[in-house]
Amino acid sequence: MGLELYMVGVMVDDMGKALEFYRRLGVAIPEGSETQHHVEIKMRGMTFFLSTHRVNAKWDPAKIEAAAGGYRILLEFYLETREAVEAKYAEMIGYGYNSHVAPYLTPYNMIFAMIDDPDGNTVLLSGMP
Repeated sequence: MGLELYMVGVMVDDMGKALEFYRRLGVAIPEGSETQHHVEIKMRGMTFFLSTHRVNAKWDPAKIEAAAGGYRILLEFYLETREAVEAKYAEMIGYGYNSHVAPYLTPYNMIFAMIDDPDGNTVLLSGMP
């Protein structure tokens, strides 16, 4: 058995703003998560998590650092069709989130669009034309 990606995590400055963004994007985040510092969402064999604190080497709660500044990552959410990508992109821009790149056809025949979450991380929306 080879190495498998198990979790993807995003360190966030403001959990409420992050939850609002990812819910609007379509991620099924449990109600009541706004008061948590760490929220995990199971997704088809993988876990996506949001955390307001960075993990330290010994997981010492007294030494957990705030997640200010975020990490540079790219999260891809596959939406299947061009229409779904364009609609989700327009919806998220309509909420006031920053456009990173408007929908476009890639050289390898996929539709991509990119938006930035509240912490400046880029989210890629993808689908087939």
